[in-house]
Amino acid sequence: METLAYRVHLMPDDNDTFLLTCDDLPEVTTFGEDRDDALMRGRDAISEALAARMAHREDIPVPTGGSGDLIAVPTADALKAKVYQALRESGVRRAELARRLQQHPPQIDRLFDLKHASKVEQLDAALRAVGKRLVFEIEPLDEAA
Repeated sequence: METLAYRVHLMPDDNDTFLLTCDDLPEVTTFGEDRDDALMRGRDAISEALAARMAHREDIPVPTGGSGDLIAVPTADALKAKVYQALRESGVRRAELARRLQQHPPQIDRLFDLKHASKVEQLDAALRAVGKRLVFEIEPLDEAA
């Protein structure tokens, strides 16, 4: 599975804090006492933005290039976001997914709730139900990361 990461911009604010914004997710605006604090809060804000988009059944934007710091979405959140996008791209509604997986609708809703710890097997089953499969790799860390 490829990493889901968004570029963010950090700007010193006039009250000795850092303002963080994200072009791909315009709703992401946060701050931090210092650079590290702003990046940590940015990671949380990005996850919240993805959760809100899934709750409102909106598209999740593909990260664009450009300059700025890169914030990787936590792995569990990224996996849920990828499964969500695969479901949207397939045109299969959640009710149909529930039928295909022989589960109740609330169980399907939890698959897309970033606060709920879904099992990888459940997410993999959802992907398979829409004709996709989960593929992941382990890579060495980039020296710059």
